[in-house]
Amino acid sequence: MNRTVTFLGAAGALALVALLLGMPRAGAHGGNAPPSPTPPPPAPSQDGSLQLAARLSHPVVPTGSSDVFVTVDMQAKEIPGAPRAPVNLALVIDRSGSMAGEKLRHARQAARRLVQQLTPSDRLAIVHYGSDVGAFHSAHVTPDTRVRMLGFIDSLHDDGGTNIGAGLEEAHRQLMPSAREFRTSRVILLSDGQPTEGVVDEEGLRGVVRRLRAAGLSLSAIGVGDDFNEDLMQSLAEHGAGAYAYLQDAAQLATIFQKDLQRASTVVAQRAELRLALPQGVQLGEVLGYDVRSEGRVVHVTLPDFSAGQLERVVARLTVSGGAPGRSFDVSNVAVAYTDVLRDRPALSEAQLTATVTDRPEEVLARQDKEATVHAVRALAARNTRLAADALAEGRPEEARSHLLGNVGILEKAEQVTGRAALEADFAEQEQLRLTSEAAAAAPEARSGAAKEMKVRAKKGFGQLGSTY
Repeated sequence: MNRTVTFLGAAGALALVALLLGMPRAGAHGGNAPPSPTPPPPAPSQDGSLQLAARLSHPVVPTGSSDVFVTVDMQAKEIPGAPRAPVNLALVIDRSGSMAGEKLRHARQAARRLVQQLTPSDRLAIVHYGSDVGAFHSAHVTPDTRVRMLGFIDSLHDDGGTNIGAGLEEAHRQLMPSAREFRTSRVILLSDGQPTEGVVDEEGLRGVVRRLRAAGLSLSAIGVGDDFNEDLMQSLAEHGAGAYAYLQDAAQLATIFQKDLQRASTVVAQRAELRLALPQGVQLGEVLGYDVRSEGRVVHVTLPDFSAGQLERVVARLTVSGGAPGRSFDVSNVAVAYTDVLRDRPALSEAQLTATVTDRPEEVLARQDKEATVHAVRALAARNTRLAADALAEGRPEEARSHLLGNVGILEKAEQVTGRAALEADFAEQEQLRLTSEAAAAAPEARSGAAKEMKVRAKKGFGQLGSTY
């Protein structure tokens, strides 16, 4: 897999914004051709449990080569009043030495609440890891079993290093014997530190998660405090098709456990993958914020499992060759393939994106899709936010400030097309990020937490909305 997010500086991002906003190039001139017909956005595709809606930032493009942004929204159907489905869970708790005190106390409290919310139809395994691993073996949560689970949780104490890989392997063993009995089998991983024992490299741990996923299990990753590797935990959640959460305060764990239980018990689509089929003359620039793989002229983006009502968005930049004025051409076939859990069968939702060519630069601007533009601008700003987070964490606060100022420039340019109201929340968020960054710059001990929070904002800006808590 190649992560096609190319981390550019503020100047590079502003150059892309100039392309996004359809600004006339040097030497561009108006023609006498009649206005080009604007292809309407494809109607949302509603085959099965996922609704797909795709848009082009520029349904009308200039002659020659230009960049367009594709935005794809995928939203799972709501199921009002439906009871939650039984779940097969493994709660994997870090009880290494760094969890001593308040963190482990809150982890125990949150685990107790989770046990109390489960019913005899649910199965739960409780795995704890330090240097070694222990487990309460997977069982239906009957009243008698619940009492024993609560006692097991109360007995947890901090000890040893951080062997995340061993904890995940044990969760795999606990879930598999009953996986076929449930719609959803999920690992909920909690950690506050770096992997120090067992499998410690990121690719090795991703390999462990890929094996979980190949077996039909999903994984959500919850990082607590300021010392864990957020890039690793985000990557594990993405490869595990679950959700990622960052909690500076372990007291919030119970709320996150409850949210992930609700998501796991209302899954309607699994093994989802977005496919962008690009015809000759259309080239992929990048997919912002996602790992992708390409096979010939088809780009594959792996998506999380979808719970009822969950929305995820993907933004991609493509380079197209317009050709002669008045010509219409295909830009991309957009499809999301998945397993429809409600119907227990494969499903496909798709849309065809087309554009027309004009030699009138003012028409390119006039026909620009404002909604697609807003989504693309947010994804570009998210890239700068992630750059700022890395710079802040590595002790370069001035560089972080520069990236965030670049975001303000992006929004100000985009405002010319979208209007202020469409971006008001984005301007407010950038102001909050600026204040967070400046406070962290003045207090080095706060930099790690601030950087983690900024990366959560970046994930949501890229479009990872329902899969980021």
